[in-house]
Amino acid sequence: MKPWMKWTLALVAVALVVALGARIVKGRRLQAAANAPVAAPQPLELGPADVGTARVAPLARTLAVSGGLKAVTSAVVKARIASEVKTLTVREGDAVKAGQVVGQLDTVEFEWRVKQAEQTALAARTQLDIAKRTLANNRALVEQGFISATGLETSVSTEAGAAASYQAALAAAELARKSRADSQLIAPIGGIVSQRFVQPGERVGVEAKVIEIVDLSRIELEAAVAPEDVGAVQIGQTARLNVDGLAEPATATVARINPSTQAGTRAVLVYLALQPQPGLRQGLFARGQIELQRRDALVAPVASVRVDQARPYVLAVQGGQVRQRTVELGARGTALIDGRSEPAVELLSGATAGDVLLRASAGALRDGTAVKLATPAAAPAATPAPTGSAPG
Repeated sequence: MKPWMKWTLALVAVALVVALGARIVKGRRLQAAANAPVAAPQPLELGPADVGTARVAPLARTLAVSGGLKAVTSAVVKARIASEVKTLTVREGDAVKAGQVVGQLDTVEFEWRVKQAEQTALAARTQLDIAKRTLANNRALVEQGFISATGLETSVSTEAGAAASYQAALAAAELARKSRADSQLIAPIGGIVSQRFVQPGERVGVEAKVIEIVDLSRIELEAAVAPEDVGAVQIGQTARLNVDGLAEPATATVARINPSTQAGTRAVLVYLALQPQPGLRQGLFARGQIELQRRDALVAPVASVRVDQARPYVLAVQGGQVRQRTVELGARGTALIDGRSEPAVELLSGATAGDVLLRASAGALRDGTAVKLATPAAAPAATPAPTGSAPG
């Protein structure tokens, strides 16, 4: 055998031995890994905001409403005569009382009209006196036979015409006095001036707007309700409204329901009377819920119900693991859950009172996932203040 063949066979033998040894070592490692104990996965810790408890509680079925606030009583002071605005004593935000004089129109023209009407009435009175004396004289002459009855009839007609003219002159004088009195601008209601349309020195026509007054003691919300929902709304139902600019919700009551629908939208206007509260203003926007019905039911937070599958389900925490349960849903509304009021839904089946359910904030967890509910940290005990020793 040649020398190079011997070296080749030796190298092949060494390679086979090395490969066999590596295979044996790898097999022992795999066996050791298989026999080693598997470390248990760490459970997922859940915060208080990630869970909600199903419980039997009063479920309030509600209807969402929104709209602008309006004063129940408001009035616009208008000019009853055409004249120049002489004075206007109030501005926006000023409080006024019913019957208060808030402005004055120029009365020079109407003073002369009153004088003219009074003089016309005086002239008519003089003509009436003459007609009466003439009638009395003619009656005496008729009795003595100096004139005929026809002449007496003429005197009677003349006296009647003079009396009518006098009465017309008196009426004209009264109209002139009324026009002069209408030059005063008087507030018809008590309230606050919300708008001033003219300034002193401007000439206004008849029925021209001068100021607007609103009574903020009675404020209501005008809300449009869909025809399919208005049937459940009744007078006297309560509502809680969030008003723009107010930190605290306002309480309201359904006061009136419009018997007609709005053209085009077919919606029905519902009027909610708000309880007096500082900060309420006409024109503010409000939104809230009318409580239609309240009854006890097994409820859960709406955020705990998942609908990404064919049937709604919840993820309940049972024995430290997540368990998926199919549920049947009922009415929706608001309920007191874990100490706070929030949107809730009735659970007709699939859950029992006291079940801890995962909210949407916990994410999508698989059935059987190990979880741990975080316990709130206990407040540290107060350290007693050191007491100094009394002097000996």
